[in-house]
Amino acid sequence: MITGITGQDGGYLAKFLLDKGYRVIGLYRRGATDTFSKLKEHGILDKIELEDFELLEFSNICRLIKKYKPDEFYNLAAQSFVAASWQEPIYTAQADGMGVLYILEAIREFSPKTKFYQASTSEMFGKVQEIPQKETTPFYPRSPYGCAKLFAHWISVNYRESFGIFACCGILFNHESPMRGKEFVTRKITDHLAKLKLNLVQKPLELGNLNAKRDWGHALDYVEGMWLMLQQEKPDTYVLSTGETHPIRDFVQEAARACGFDIIWQGDGIDEIGIDRNTNKTIVKVNPKFFRPAEVELLVGDPSKAQEILGWKRKISYKELCRLMVEEDIKRYESKLSDYMGVMVEAGK
Repeated sequence: MITGITGQDGGYLAKFLLDKGYRVIGLYRRGATDTFSKLKEHGILDKIELEDFELLEFSNICRLIKKYKPDEFYNLAAQSFVAASWQEPIYTAQADGMGVLYILEAIREFSPKTKFYQASTSEMFGKVQEIPQKETTPFYPRSPYGCAKLFAHWISVNYRESFGIFACCGILFNHESPMRGKEFVTRKITDHLAKLKLNLVQKPLELGNLNAKRDWGHALDYVEGMWLMLQQEKPDTYVLSTGETHPIRDFVQEAARACGFDIIWQGDGIDEIGIDRNTNKTIVKVNPKFFRPAEVELLVGDPSKAQEILGWKRKISYKELCRLMVEEDIKRYESKLSDYMGVMVEAGK
């Protein structure tokens, strides 16, 4: 059973489990826009049993847990866009915090043998107290999202220790893919650069803090780590990360290179711009409206525990991740252009 089945991680995890012979129950929120596009791209929509699911409706959660009594339950659903959590702090706290408690209580009551995975996040580290960050590093969240996730993390640990629930927490650092939503900075970058390459837009890419550093891996590697956690004899908490950190400026540079742009940087702070050396065209600029009220400047994880106990290791490199995301966005727009031209030809225009 997977909540957030329509998201990036949900699709990759579902495909991973289906390939292993699992029966997958996908839980999704009715009314979400573009609901099943990622599952269609994966080619697995017809292989998943879908159920309506709402994180804030306890009776709905109880009915589903009681009906299926799943062997494994992966909670990937959340209000997961950090920037939106300042605009919707109460909803974020309810969905990302209390929603997890509802699930755990339903499991305790109706299916206590279910193994539970909670998607914790590196955003809980926030204003980092240690470099790199590991399972024992003190938390210091810097957003309503991070605060809500911290409650979810500790209540999962509490149910593990209080009631013997097999509850694992994966503190996952940033993991991206071509399936990432466009509201996230990595996909915002690759999507806009693809449109610039194909001359679908002329305006430059606008970003916030180019100095913020993140530990980026590929979601496909990370869903395998989720599964490995639930295959252990005892539940525990694990950091999944690459152990490398890169500033957003560097992600732009790598993605631009995959598009054929050669960016040189000029200016400082909010006046910094990225110019394509070949055309002297401004490709990227800073817009202060995209700065966070409280910034998380540096995230880099220590995955040694997961490597030693789970045997987990990321397979897709940072540079390959950037390239794959850009190439897929280019293919998507080329396909749309091809379809559009075909329609125009049929219409005789």
